[in-house]
Amino acid sequence: MVFKRRTPRTWLQFIGAGFYPRGGWRRAVEYVVHRLRRLPDPPHKIARGVAAGVFVCFTPFFGFHFVLSAILAFIMQGNILASLLATFFGNPLTFPLIAALSLELGSWMLGVPGGVPLPEVFGAFSQASVELWRNFTAIFTPEVAHWDSLRVFFWRVFWPYTVGGLVPGTFAGVAAYMLALPAVRAYQNRRVKKLKERFEKRRTALKRAEVAVKPD
Repeated sequence: MVFKRRTPRTWLQFIGAGFYPRGGWRRAVEYVVHRLRRLPDPPHKIARGVAAGVFVCFTPFFGFHFVLSAILAFIMQGNILASLLATFFGNPLTFPLIAALSLELGSWMLGVPGGVPLPEVFGAFSQASVELWRNFTAIFTPEVAHWDSLRVFFWRVFWPYTVGGLVPGTFAGVAAYMLALPAVRAYQNRRVKKLKERFEKRRTALKRAEVAVKPD
């Protein structure tokens, strides 16, 4: 294939890129911002998409943030591509903070005793995914499905995380909208102004060329 890597990345390199992308985080952030600015849509639609993507980062539906952000952006009549790019807000550096805040807040709001330590949260999600897959395959095998541990995971981790993420997710989404709207609008206005100036220069150059070749 034309775009296939000559040397495939190992799993260690793939995981490492999640924590420190090639070129550094600054370059990665600049690339996302650059792509958001150049999206061909009105500023308010792009800002809605950004808000949707940032909000979804506060949900515990890991692996489905792209899908959820696209659905939410569609409902909000925002730019879907902007929502996908905005899910970059949820990354290995921010997820621990998001998880800790959402889980602690959700446990307090629901009155769930004994919060789960942060190092155990992602392990609990991983274990729940494995057990969910086992229960699914049990439908086609003689094995018996067990739901006790998943039930505990839902009430102690997943549900508090979901409820607790709504408040900071909403605040973060609104803040992202308020920051993205003027930034995208200013960029588009500046871009339109440059295009007009370029057009005027070309028109002036054409007029001068016509005058130069015009017979006396």
